[in-house]
Amino acid sequence: MGGSKGSLGFLGLALIVLFSGTSSDAHSLSYNFTIDPQPRPDQPWCEVQGEVDQKVFLSYDCGRAKIKYMSPLGEEVKSTNAWETQTDTLRDTGDLLKEQMPDVTPERLIDKGPLTLQARMTCWCEDNGHISASWQFGFSGQLCLLFDSENGHWTEVHSKGRRMKEKWENDRAVCNFFKKVSMGDCRGWYQNFWLHWEKVLQTTASPTTGPSIVQPTAPAINHINWIPIAIATGVFAIIIIIACIYYKKRRRSSQEARQVLCLPFSCSSP
Repeated sequence: MGGSKGSLGFLGLALIVLFSGTSSDAHSLSYNFTIDPQPRPDQPWCEVQGEVDQKVFLSYDCGRAKIKYMSPLGEEVKSTNAWETQTDTLRDTGDLLKEQMPDVTPERLIDKGPLTLQARMTCWCEDNGHISASWQFGFSGQLCLLFDSENGHWTEVHSKGRRMKEKWENDRAVCNFFKKVSMGDCRGWYQNFWLHWEKVLQTTASPTTGPSIVQPTAPAINHINWIPIAIATGVFAIIIIIACIYYKKRRRSSQEARQVLCLPFSCSSP
């Protein structure tokens, strides 16, 4: 489906923007919203996907108010109080985005067929333990606008986000809502969930699983890569040695020849 491909493209760009300035070891919790004002009969108008360190752990249908876990990470936290409190907040966020969509959509896009609004809320832990948060917004896979939840700064990254920026940066209620959800709710969920997720992620990354298979083979690959270089170096050295021997023999032969040619003249000289 076109909307799904657009969402994947948007999320890819959002990840690049988000993690380009953060530590590679920073853990993150993200919620990806897709708002479709004209969904197909079998499709939700609002769909949310939750991710921890880019691993999907939940899926939520705003219209049907159905939330389900998608992996062992979701199963690990589905019985927590924070899991239940997500439902109301995610539904409220979906409602707000749907309500705001007509006012922030560029006029040139309104009459160009089906259009979806995507939003990505992310909170992550810095190296010093501080939890930061941000939002990314876009249309049909095009990343358009960034919002820094800590300082309230809006950044337009595409002209399609200009109307959205002008509308929201002057709407205190919308700004406060985005700040509250990302700096309050998302941060609280992160702190609660991470107590359960840490052991799961450590288990999946333990030396008894994937890495134990990769690490022993890495030196072998390095040795294999060096074999052609070693052979080439050896052959080159042998060629040089042979050339030197040949050159010395030829020089000796040349000197002996010159001596033989000079003998008659020296003998015949008075």
